[in-house]
Amino acid sequence: MNTEALLSDLRRQLHDGGLYGCLLVRDLHTGDELGIEPDTPLPSASLVKVPLALATAERIRRGELDGATTLDVPPGRITTPGPTGLSRFRHPARIAIDDLLYLSTCLSDGTAADTLFDLTPPAQVADILHELGIRGITVRHTIHELSDTPAERLDATEAHLAHALAIDAGTSGRGHRVPQLDTTRANTGSARAWVELLQALWAPSKIHPAVAERVRDLLAHNVLRQRLAPDFSSDATTWSSKTGTLLNLRHEIGVVEHSDGQAYVIAVLTESAVPADSQPGAEALMAQVARTLRDHLRNY
Repeated sequence: MNTEALLSDLRRQLHDGGLYGCLLVRDLHTGDELGIEPDTPLPSASLVKVPLALATAERIRRGELDGATTLDVPPGRITTPGPTGLSRFRHPARIAIDDLLYLSTCLSDGTAADTLFDLTPPAQVADILHELGIRGITVRHTIHELSDTPAERLDATEAHLAHALAIDAGTSGRGHRVPQLDTTRANTGSARAWVELLQALWAPSKIHPAVAERVRDLLAHNVLRQRLAPDFSSDATTWSSKTGTLLNLRHEIGVVEHSDGQAYVIAVLTESAVPADSQPGAEALMAQVARTLRDHLRNY
């Protein structure tokens, strides 16, 4: 199948599966790439924890922060499904900055992330990205602001109502009645912008090698592996990634490294048109489409 026919078929598969998808797969070494709507910005959800990790690690390198410094963190006491780590703690904890980095990035712990945002506010994270030559990713608000959506105000049995609002309350210009889904107010990034960030972490760039190594190690230990990981993990590959989930948004960005030396940077950002919280079929479809793009690029 030629490339144009392949992309048309994959768009149809996404549409039939109730997904609007923005994807980009890039050969890390040659720069060859293949994508679907790669330049459309979407709200980042928890993907913003990667720029946060990068900014925190960079400030540690500069000596502005000490990774061994311990902080008193109040419990999140969240009882709704989804949040992990400190967000579900019932009692205060004292945790080092380095360990907050692990919890925020590898467990997608929102309370840990917001503790790091207290040290490096969104505007400063954005400034550090610009200093390091990273463009196209906006960082405007913390995780607490991100998670204060209709889903947290409704009973679990009414989750479909929050998803219906997320699906139906948008505008043609990507504005939205839910602020976290409004691209003029939310943390945002396109598939291309996230690929550029990952490439800067894996290849020589303005990012200091020690900082890049630290963030790569965090992404390699991501414990949320239900989305793209099944299609990119094997004994002959390493899959390093970060997921992002918010209402009808399901994202994942990552790098797959093969034992033969080949490596591919992958970003998959999706919006679901199905008003349901649990959609394993959508997650499988995301992985299938990304894997097909990678396979075509690898064998082209």
